[in-house]
Amino acid sequence: MGKREIFYALAAIIGIMGTNGANACTGITLKSNDGGVVTARTIEWGESEMENMYTIVPRDYIQQSMLPGGEIGGMAFSSMYGYVGLAVVRPEWVVDGMNEAGLTAGLFYFPGYGEYPEYNPADKANTISDFQLVSWILSRFSTVDQVKNAIGNIRVTSIDPRASTAHWRVTEPSGKQIIIEIVDGKPNVYDSELGVLTNSPEYPWQLKNLNNYVNLIPGTAGPVQFGPITLRAFGAGSGFLGLPGDFTPPSRFVRAAFLQNYSIPQDTSYNAAMQAFHILNNFDVPLGTEYPVGRAPVNMPSATQWTIATDMHDRIVYYNTMYNRTLRSIDLNGIDFANIKFQSYPLDTTKSETIIPVQIQR
Repeated sequence: MGKREIFYALAAIIGIMGTNGANACTGITLKSNDGGVVTARTIEWGESEMENMYTIVPRDYIQQSMLPGGEIGGMAFSSMYGYVGLAVVRPEWVVDGMNEAGLTAGLFYFPGYGEYPEYNPADKANTISDFQLVSWILSRFSTVDQVKNAIGNIRVTSIDPRASTAHWRVTEPSGKQIIIEIVDGKPNVYDSELGVLTNSPEYPWQLKNLNNYVNLIPGTAGPVQFGPITLRAFGAGSGFLGLPGDFTPPSRFVRAAFLQNYSIPQDTSYNAAMQAFHILNNFDVPLGTEYPVGRAPVNMPSATQWTIATDMHDRIVYYNTMYNRTLRSIDLNGIDFANIKFQSYPLDTTKSETIIPVQIQR
C-alpha cells in the first residue's frame, strides 16, 4: 500500500473513531469445567463498512510501527510467537487475536478518557501506534505478567491526534487477565477478575457502577404481599427487571457482567465458546439505533461488523460477521508458525448468509 492509500485508510478509520455511535465494543470472558478460558467480543463501526480481515503472522516476522502522519519509522519488533488475529483496514492492524502460547489481546475504543504521552520524535524507536499494540503483545509475550513488566518501557501514540484513544484487554490461558488504560500519558494496569470490558469511562468506574444494580437477581421475583393484594411477575426473568438495555458503554458493561456471571458453566471450552456467541447476540447493534431517523450514512446489516471468540484451551479462533452468521474457525494447532508466510484474507469470501435448505421428506 502506497503512502496515498495509507492516508485514505487513515482518513476512513479516523472518521469512524470520531463517531460516538461507533464506539460500541463489548467483551466477556467465560471459563469451562475442563479448565478452559474463552475471551469473546463484538466490534462495532456504524459509520461505514470496514475492510475486515484475518491475519496469520509467523514466528520471526518483523514489523515496524507507524507514527503520527502515517510515517513508518517507529518501534520495530519481531515475533517470538506466531499468532492469528482479526484486523481492520490494514493487515497489521490486528485488533483482537491469540498467539500460539494461548495469550489473547484485544483493543477497545476508549474515547474521552484516555490520553497518550505526547509524541517525541527522539523516542520513535520505542514508540508504537495504538493500532499495532495488539500485534506487539501477541508477538512478544506468553503471560500477562510479562506484558505488565514491559508496557511501561514503550510509548503508545495515535497515528492521528483527532482519533479516539483505546484501551486493551490481555488474557492468558490460566484465566489471569489485565486491562491497560493510558491516562495522562501513563499506563494504568488493572487486574480483571470479572472479565468484562466495554468502552468509556475508565475501568474502575465501570466496576463501581455495578453497585447501582445490587437489586438484580436471576430468576423470577415475587410473589409478594402488597397490603390487601398479592403482586406477581408477568413472566420469567423479572429478577432482572431494571437491567439496562441501551447501547451506551456503561449499560453494556452492566448487561454483559450479569449475563456472563449467571450463564451456566459449560463442560468444555468449545461449548463455552458457543455459549459466548449466544450471550453476545444481546449486543448486536441495529444500525438504525445509532442515528436519527433517516440519517444513517450507510445501509449495512448491522453496526456490529463481527464477533469473535477465542478458545484459549484448544487454541481455536471462531468468528462470524454481519454478512454471514455462520461460524468460521481458525485452528492454531494446524499452523506451522515456523514456516508459514505472513498472510491476510477477508473475513467474508462472499457477503451473504449461508442458508441450508431443509430437505422435506415426500
